[in-house]
Amino acid sequence: MAAIYSGIHLKLKSPQTPWEDKLRLARFAWISSQCLLPNKEQVLLDWCTHALTGWYNQKVEFSQDVLEGLWCYLDDLLHSRKLHSLLKQGKTISLRLNMAQLLLDRLQECACVGSKSLVCVSTILSVCRGILSSPVLSSVFTTKYELMVNLLVKLCSLACCELQQPLLTETPMTESGTCQDEVMTESPQTEPSTSLDTLDIPPDHPELDTNKSSSKPDENLHSPALFEALLQVLLCYLSVQRQQANPNRVFTMVTNQLIQPLVLLRHLLTSGEFVPSHTHLQLRQQLCRDIRVKIDAILQFALFPSDHLTSYKEELFPSKEDSGKRVPGGTKGLLKPVSAILSKLSAQGYCEPRLHYSVKSNTLCLLFKFFLESYGKRRGESEEEQRMLCFYFLIRLVSVLDLGLDGHSFSPVKDQPASGQKSPPASLCSPESWSLALLAVEFLLNQALSADIYNIAADRIRHGEVQLNFYRALAQMLFNQAQPSLPAWYRCLKVLLSLNHLILEPDLDQLLSSAWVNSECMEARAQRARQLMVCSLLQTYTKLRQLPRLFSELLSVICQPALDELRPPLLSEEVCASLRTCLLDIPPSQGQEICSLVLESMRKYIFPDLVKEERETEKMETDGGGDDEGKKTEVKVDQERQDASLKLFSLSQLLHAVLFSLKTLDNASPLPLVRQSQALMKEMHQVIKDLLQMLSTEEKPVKTNINLVQKTPKKSKKNLEHKDSEKVSESKMGLLWEQKTQEATLLLRYTWVEVDTLFDINCSKYTSLDSAQMAAVNETEDKVLSNAPVLTHIESLVSGDILPARLHPSPSYSPMSCLLLKLLTLQQMKKVLLDSTSLGESSTALLNTAAQFILAKLKFEVSPHGEQVWDGQIGSVNASSYPVAHWHLVTSNLPLIAPYLSGEDLGRIADILVSSVLSRQTDKEKDQPPISLTVSLISSQLLQSPILAELSSLFSATVCSLTQRINGVLMVAHAPKVCATLPKFQEKGSDASQSLSKLVKKEATVEDILASSKTGDVFVSLTDAQTKDLVNLLQILASLNPDGMNSEDLSSVFLLLLFMLTSTSSQSDRVVVGHADSGDDAVFLVKLLRILTCLVESRNFQSVLKLIHGGSLLQAVVSSLLWHSNSGRFRPTCSPDWLDLIKAVQDFIRSLVQLIIIRNSSVRLNLDQFASFLTSKETASRQNVAPSSAAVSGKPDSGPSILSVHLVLASLSSFALGMSSNLGRSKPMDQTLTQMLTRVTASLGPAVESVLRPQPASKAAIQPATVLGQAFVVEVVTVMLHCELSSLSVDDQNKLNDTKLILSHMTLYQGFSQQILREISSAHRPMDFLVSSLRFLSTFYKAVEKTRGEEEKGGKELDELYIQILQNVHRVLTAPWLSSNDVSELEPAVQELLRHLVENSTTGQFNLLLLIIREGLDVCKLRAGNYREVLSAVTIVKLLSCCQLPESCSKALWLIAPQIISVMVFLVRSSGQDISLTLPLTVPTVMSMTSLLRQGEGLITNPHHVNLVLGALQSVSLDHLTPLVYQSAFLAVHEALFAIIQCHPQVMLNAAPSFLNVFYRLVASIMQEGRQRGGSDTGSDSDVYLQCSRLVERMYSHIAATAESFTTLSAFMVAQYVTELQKVTLRPDIKLHLTEGIYRILDLCMEQDIKFLMAGLQTGVREVFNDLYGSYTHYHKAQRQGEEKYTV
Repeated sequence: MAAIYSGIHLKLKSPQTPWEDKLRLARFAWISSQCLLPNKEQVLLDWCTHALTGWYNQKVEFSQDVLEGLWCYLDDLLHSRKLHSLLKQGKTISLRLNMAQLLLDRLQECACVGSKSLVCVSTILSVCRGILSSPVLSSVFTTKYELMVNLLVKLCSLACCELQQPLLTETPMTESGTCQDEVMTESPQTEPSTSLDTLDIPPDHPELDTNKSSSKPDENLHSPALFEALLQVLLCYLSVQRQQANPNRVFTMVTNQLIQPLVLLRHLLTSGEFVPSHTHLQLRQQLCRDIRVKIDAILQFALFPSDHLTSYKEELFPSKEDSGKRVPGGTKGLLKPVSAILSKLSAQGYCEPRLHYSVKSNTLCLLFKFFLESYGKRRGESEEEQRMLCFYFLIRLVSVLDLGLDGHSFSPVKDQPASGQKSPPASLCSPESWSLALLAVEFLLNQALSADIYNIAADRIRHGEVQLNFYRALAQMLFNQAQPSLPAWYRCLKVLLSLNHLILEPDLDQLLSSAWVNSECMEARAQRARQLMVCSLLQTYTKLRQLPRLFSELLSVICQPALDELRPPLLSEEVCASLRTCLLDIPPSQGQEICSLVLESMRKYIFPDLVKEERETEKMETDGGGDDEGKKTEVKVDQERQDASLKLFSLSQLLHAVLFSLKTLDNASPLPLVRQSQALMKEMHQVIKDLLQMLSTEEKPVKTNINLVQKTPKKSKKNLEHKDSEKVSESKMGLLWEQKTQEATLLLRYTWVEVDTLFDINCSKYTSLDSAQMAAVNETEDKVLSNAPVLTHIESLVSGDILPARLHPSPSYSPMSCLLLKLLTLQQMKKVLLDSTSLGESSTALLNTAAQFILAKLKFEVSPHGEQVWDGQIGSVNASSYPVAHWHLVTSNLPLIAPYLSGEDLGRIADILVSSVLSRQTDKEKDQPPISLTVSLISSQLLQSPILAELSSLFSATVCSLTQRINGVLMVAHAPKVCATLPKFQEKGSDASQSLSKLVKKEATVEDILASSKTGDVFVSLTDAQTKDLVNLLQILASLNPDGMNSEDLSSVFLLLLFMLTSTSSQSDRVVVGHADSGDDAVFLVKLLRILTCLVESRNFQSVLKLIHGGSLLQAVVSSLLWHSNSGRFRPTCSPDWLDLIKAVQDFIRSLVQLIIIRNSSVRLNLDQFASFLTSKETASRQNVAPSSAAVSGKPDSGPSILSVHLVLASLSSFALGMSSNLGRSKPMDQTLTQMLTRVTASLGPAVESVLRPQPASKAAIQPATVLGQAFVVEVVTVMLHCELSSLSVDDQNKLNDTKLILSHMTLYQGFSQQILREISSAHRPMDFLVSSLRFLSTFYKAVEKTRGEEEKGGKELDELYIQILQNVHRVLTAPWLSSNDVSELEPAVQELLRHLVENSTTGQFNLLLLIIREGLDVCKLRAGNYREVLSAVTIVKLLSCCQLPESCSKALWLIAPQIISVMVFLVRSSGQDISLTLPLTVPTVMSMTSLLRQGEGLITNPHHVNLVLGALQSVSLDHLTPLVYQSAFLAVHEALFAIIQCHPQVMLNAAPSFLNVFYRLVASIMQEGRQRGGSDTGSDSDVYLQCSRLVERMYSHIAATAESFTTLSAFMVAQYVTELQKVTLRPDIKLHLTEGIYRILDLCMEQDIKFLMAGLQTGVREVFNDLYGSYTHYHKAQRQGEEKYTV
């Protein structure tokens, strides 16, 4: 056979053989093992490459199909396993050297737009990958560096074309969308909508051919093969570049050929504009990231190697600085590397013009980052020299951004850069280019700040402030070309401020004007950046102790001429919060100085414009000038006054914010500060007095305008109309400045009164002006008149005498003045109430008037546009937000003003309270801003607060308002029958001030309730809308504290609600049977029953029992519900609403029975009445009849329904359970309750048997037990068994004999238990059934244990039952359908069952339980994947350790507890290796060990086992977990540590290092998970990490409490903390808890520990520690010392 194929080589070379046959022979020769050819692989490779080279050199000719076949054949050869196997074995196989150039030519064809490639691009790319996959084959490229460079250039160009191709048909984009690198992420994107439409076209759509300018095949567009090949080429090139011995050659090749395509490709991969291309090309994020990393490595290693440092110094350093550093004879390095790089970046043509600036700005940021990493922290170099080198490089980069800084004297460039380096400055005219430029500047400045290249002292002493001059020039450019609409503009200023405040200080006034006071309205991101910049400015000057200087400049800017109405609010909420913090950190004298500056500015700049005389007008009138000139002068004066009044108001707001943020004076304040404060308050009082006098002496401007009009009676009609319009605007202008002046005056007055009163109360050395006036009165008048000044103030405020009559405010004209007047009145009320001697009849009457004045014009209106919103700032009160601010004022001061309000006023407040909450319930879908107040929000918070219940009169008025609204709904509803209750409502409902006792005729209501419950008559028929209205009212009523109701209100409300329960029905039941909304009836009744239950548990419910007996009450509720259920009012029993109703009925019965028994309220009479009703023949007949069709359809049926059976069984069981839980109080009570229990149990037995009885075949589909639910039936039987067992136990104790207990329904219980044991673990079961079954088994085992005889048969039965229960519990816990949450839900029931099993167990029984545990704790089962067997044993161990064991069993358990711990430690280590087992197994095992440690306190004496647990905790995974799993693992480890430190303190003496290692894992993990992540910092997941941070704080406090074990390690703990803190930026809320915790450890550190930390920590970590220790000393330590001063 070998001879047959021996001629293949000749046939391949023969020109007579057709090329198609040659290709087939070559394929056969490669795959056939029978073709014997010397060096076959090399021969075939050479033949193929020779054929391809010959075709492209036009030496041979063949068809296009043969050409494609040859390329595919070569691709198959290069990727074949056979070839790679031979290469691994060391066989020499090589490619022709001209193959490299051949591939480069083909890639050039593919990259050229418009050229047509004859071969598929993917095939050529695959050939390239095949060649580069082997070091031997890739030598055709790697042996020549230029070939690798050329290959990389070709592939980069091809990739750039591919990335831009899907977007070629789009409209040109703005530059704002092109700067989306990771270094700059906030540039606005303006992608056109057409990109989405383009991406939706399928790849093979024929329309694509008409839209594309490239003629490449469509199949190339969607293949990621190009980028995978590119990544492989980048890897290969990087290795070749690192092997080059000449760095100058590498630099030249990269700058000349590679830098432009590489940076363009990097921009296209990272820019947000081209994300659709990534999706279009099916690019993975990881692949893009890998390519970007390799590009970065190429650029950094090529452009900034260590060998080029001297060249960079030669170019960047000025000659005078560099002269002493040069090497004699010059250097052999590059001449101007920086110019070479920047000229290439600034050159045009390597990318589209629209992308050029964004690519350049992104690359400049990248280059500076590489430069800092390469040359910024070199060892052995002068640190100062490195900083200056980086700075000079920064200057060169900034100059390329075309910001106009090249002409400044700081520029160190010796020669002008190449002509191609600068792009025309006109490109910066558009805001998009400014956005890119500012983003780049921000990044460069941030990098400079992080690298600490600016040493202020060295720059000033040795470098002539070159850096300061540069940064100042940059700041000047930012001010000259201000861009307040761009967030980056503010951030640039913020970074400059962080570098050195002296950079911006010369232009501080311009900074305050452009970036704070006069900044225009802007979008949210710019507003946020502006606020952060202002806060940073305040904090900087606070640290410098120069805050008064900042405020001096700020005041001068505010007082500059400007249109104040166009200014934004001066103090936003964030700025106010920052200002408060800053004012607390400065000396008090500086705060007083700031206030004095504000008052001085008012007098110096504002008052002259306000009191300016109209001299020019008077002069024109005297000289006989025209009216037009006088009018123009008057308008000008009014405009100046208006401008001054607006400035006055801004200054008043500022002064208000400052004074309210300062520390108050106290008795410890130094006397000079007190005198300074007193002088300030005196000056402020004088300013207020002058303003009030100015307002009172000013004439009304409207009158002047009228007089002026009267002088021109002969004007034409047209001119007259024109003058009329001018008059209106002028009069408005005149009123506006007076209004603003008045508001500013009242704000100053209110601020003064508040601060003056606070100083007077807290500081005895301070004397208030009001106090001085009172003292003067005391010397001259009687003591009765000593309160005259305060009362006079109140009278003037209430009467309006404090202001001129023409300026008396109203909510529509001047809402802020109205609010301030009310605040002033409230403050004066406080003064009167503080002085007990001033309280008399006259003062009380005046207080009543003042309270009514505060409440005046209080209203609530529902607007169609939504509720009014108020941000809580007093300066933002307007006509829209005034009702909210007024309501907030009233509700926050209710304890003060409520005693002085009339009943009518309280009723008005209650009506608004109820109305607003109702509107909030109906408008839940309307979202409000996050930081805002509304009337309904304030009302809902008031309802939930405990304050309302303490205001008895207002609480009663609220209850009355709710009752009236309920009455209103009932009165307009349809009344099928006449009752005595509703006419009483109609007679008395008109008077809103009446008490509930008059509104509700209690005796008549009780009669109607009893009558309706007996006959089932309905007195009120409600529509669905009326039912929903009542449900909303009931929700409000449910939020009220029932203990706040008096006896009258409680009884009236209870009877009204009970009337609604028994005597109302829904119209939809009777009109449309089975209506879709009929479930609302159940919801309505559930809310009624829950409120009735709360009222039963209130302290004043005894008043209800005086009107209706408890038994009658129980009977009425159950009877009415039975009538409702028989009428078909409810849905079937499977409905959740019906199940909620059953639970609500049971809760009501238990609560009322408990109340009757505890209060001993005719117990026998009431309980006997209810028991007789439940066990009567009429009620029992409803249970014994087969269920009707109503069970399924919900339709009314003449016979009893399954709903009635369900309701009666639930009532009987809850009644029995309520009585059995009260056994043991006294013998007479036990006797009564036992008799009742016997009757109830006797009735329950037949009822349950009837339910369990199988139905005949005709009704097999309607099994009662199935319809009622297995869980419910099991619960009823459990209650039966428990009640019977309890009553028999009481009888047995009373008889004092040893007779055997006999249960009357033992046969039922035994059959039930066997059924449960068969079904509980046989298949998937509902959780409620499992829980109820476990509880039944627990009770049944206890019953069998008590009723068994002494004979051997009874003991054997008990042992069998014990084994059966244990086996079934084990099967349930190992069931595959149970999740981790299900197991946790079952644990309480399993623990109760185990407690009964082991309570009196024998040693043999307990050994059986331990045997199950031993079999479950088998590591082999875990390795086999059967972790549920292990989980079952782990759960049993945890629950068993918490049970009370007999002495012998307890000894046995704790004897083997160390062995159990050892096995669990191994289980934790094994399961910790699999993250998927963290929640199902690892966490439960750790919790089980924790339980053993906690319960084994004093029993586990060997510290070795505790150390084993600490070692196992190291294996619990805390990384790469979902938030919920992370929380579980974190909590488990924390609780284990807490158990060790609390229950085994003796171990901590030696195990403290191991303990801290585990705890350090918790600290490090919460720091990683709690770092700032942007938009994901809020939500449920963020709450998880916040809770974990609280646990860390708690553990720190426990460690500090056991200081003897950790004193020597406290410094180590602090070092670990700051080391981790230096790596991340924590969320503020998480950092707060962690900081509070580490403060406790710093309390343990001695002085030598602090010195050790400051000396031993690394530079960056040391800075973090210094900040931490500074805040600790300033806040925590001072507070702790203050607390110790008052500690005994």
